[in-house]
Amino acid sequence: MDRTERFQRIIRKLHEKRLVTRAEIQDELEISLATFKRDLEYLRDRLEAPIVWDAEQGGYRFDQPASAPRYALPGLWFNADEIHALLAMHALIAGMGERVLDSAVAPVLGRVEKLLDGGGSTAAEVGRRIRVISPGHRALEHDGFGLISQAVLQRKRLHLRYFARGSGETSERDVSPQRLVHYRENWYLDAWCHLRKGIRSFAVEEILAVKALDVPAKEVPDAELDRALGAAYGIFSGAATQTAKLRFTPERARWVRRETWHPAQKGTFDRQGRYTLELPYGDDRELIMDILRHVPEVEVLSPAPLREKLVQRLRESLALHDAK
Repeated sequence: MDRTERFQRIIRKLHEKRLVTRAEIQDELEISLATFKRDLEYLRDRLEAPIVWDAEQGGYRFDQPASAPRYALPGLWFNADEIHALLAMHALIAGMGERVLDSAVAPVLGRVEKLLDGGGSTAAEVGRRIRVISPGHRALEHDGFGLISQAVLQRKRLHLRYFARGSGETSERDVSPQRLVHYRENWYLDAWCHLRKGIRSFAVEEILAVKALDVPAKEVPDAELDRALGAAYGIFSGAATQTAKLRFTPERARWVRRETWHPAQKGTFDRQGRYTLELPYGDDRELIMDILRHVPEVEVLSPAPLREKLVQRLRESLALHDAK
């Protein structure tokens, strides 16, 4: 039994019996005298429980007027495992480098951490023991992240000034935000674009300016969002139009077999231990980048245009290196 549960049972017993002996508490909780004294001291000094020793009656009771509110443990109450999970979550958020989320969560966890036993499992200790390494992460230092989050939840439109990395152009547009997506270490805003009259995904880090509009957002059904943005491979929008068939060497298969490239993927092994992965895609840009990570231990079996484009990329890379 952890300390949190002991606190709850001590308080409940005092409410039920009005007067409780030390032996009763020790027997019920199966704790030593030293543990009992530490728990009592913590309840009195840290949680301001009005528990006193009644020498005349030989037991402990609450010292408060009958008209006073019933004493209760303050605020949200977590057991030790739940607190450790919260601290681990904080370490993960901090490791992601998202200062906006980290600054919002840290004050809450600072209060929660005080409920832990003194065993060294502080936020600082958890941060030392749990590391998140994100080599592809692009740090989000965006003043409008909170505004965007509020608009998503409150269902309000936004006016964006946005830089499109693909074209190198900057544009302004009104959008109806649908959801925030954290994908491959970066944040994206899925929205209905009133300029383009369709569903688009915007990299939050490339939103140069954002303004909340006092206009209700256009609602887009989840199924429609998934068809436009989630059916094909990667972050690029568009419906799945083709199926890629990739075959990995037995050595590379040890890693790839546990990877999820797409929710609708299919994977099979042959007698030589090679792993064949099939997945739907539309825009091949991100898929090719991922295939290149596994060269030379992967081959594109089909479709032919995807194989040809991969070969062309490899030739371009060789030419670049040969030029030096």
